[in-house]
Amino acid sequence: MKPGKALFTACLLLLAASTVTAETLKIGLNYPQTGRYKDQGLQQRLGAFLAVDEINKAGGVMGQPLELVIRNTRGDPAKGAENTAEMIDKEGVQMVFGGVSSSVAIASGKAARDRNRIYFGTLTYSNATTGSEAHSHMFREPYNAWMTAKILSQYLKRNHADEDYFYITADYTWGWSVEESVRKFSGTEDTKLHPGVKTPFPRALVNDFQDALVQAEASGAKVLMLVLFGDDMVRALNVAYEMGLTKKMQVVVPNLTLGMARQVGPTIMEGIVGGSPWVWNVPYELNYPRGKEFVEAFSKRYEMRPSTAAASAYSIIYQYKSAVERAGTTNTRAVIRTLEGHRYTFLKDEQYWRDFDHQNIQSVYVVKIKPRETIMADQYGSDYFSIVESMSGDNAAQTREEWEARRREAGKPLSL
Repeated sequence: MKPGKALFTACLLLLAASTVTAETLKIGLNYPQTGRYKDQGLQQRLGAFLAVDEINKAGGVMGQPLELVIRNTRGDPAKGAENTAEMIDKEGVQMVFGGVSSSVAIASGKAARDRNRIYFGTLTYSNATTGSEAHSHMFREPYNAWMTAKILSQYLKRNHADEDYFYITADYTWGWSVEESVRKFSGTEDTKLHPGVKTPFPRALVNDFQDALVQAEASGAKVLMLVLFGDDMVRALNVAYEMGLTKKMQVVVPNLTLGMARQVGPTIMEGIVGGSPWVWNVPYELNYPRGKEFVEAFSKRYEMRPSTAAASAYSIIYQYKSAVERAGTTNTRAVIRTLEGHRYTFLKDEQYWRDFDHQNIQSVYVVKIKPRETIMADQYGSDYFSIVESMSGDNAAQTREEWEARRREAGKPLSL
């Protein structure tokens, strides 16, 4: 072969190689690998890796393979913000998502905004996330405390009208937000008739839950509202069972997840009521094909059923992909514009990203834990949830007027 021709051939091969090894599009997952919410964090990771693998096998995002960069928040807001800054500044991620603790999500979202990156809240239920602390770069995929309270209160008024409540609440942003919202919509704002106690967060001890539950029993209340999450809920519920309270009171866990139910186990969980934006049997009972595909793929890959956290992380990655492709760019401002008001159907019925607060509007559910034998009959021992109530997202969410009123109270502008 002549030298000139050989050089030309080598250049073509080099060009082909550079085309095949396209630069990756980096996205950052900021979640608790340790601490009280580590189970919910792991579910986010599993759902995220499944989405990334599926998308890359299908050609990536506009031809670019996705690369997932992960960091451990340890449930600490300062660490979450530090991680976000590092992933953007040093790793070059184009989007960050994650959560579990609302205080972590809020702090992390502000760090992303300061660097002109979108932050998707994966598991953050405090009203503040898309309320008083909302900003242009924060999008929340799951429901919030207001929506939780709306659907739970509808169920409780129907089934536990005129009964006394007792609240045990985690003493931080999410706990305050949920208790305030549930009290408002259930008509239990009178703290003399419906008393409660706060438990420390994030370092509550078993003794803290024991003391709170002794007060709950002494109150004579018929509804025990456990505004606790993750390992805190697991510990408190085990103590409540040992005290016999699960037989004396209707236990309500406002934000109930599969991971928490599995940690407690079917015997103790039976009959407990909670709220959720999604559980794995929803696609089967209500016939949502794409949701079934996700559950089957997740179950086959990990030999367990997906939780709400896994579904949220999985959905966020697909919605980011869709937004980038609609915008034709990863430019943050362009992606924000194409997300706002966007409607889609994915793991359940139609959802949309509301333009004025970036809250995801979607159907919400009340679930009740099934008997042990039904739960264990599932292939993965996870058929925990009966869907006993539902509400459309538009009926559950704050109106714009209600949102603006909260913003005024907080001294915040009425637009993002």
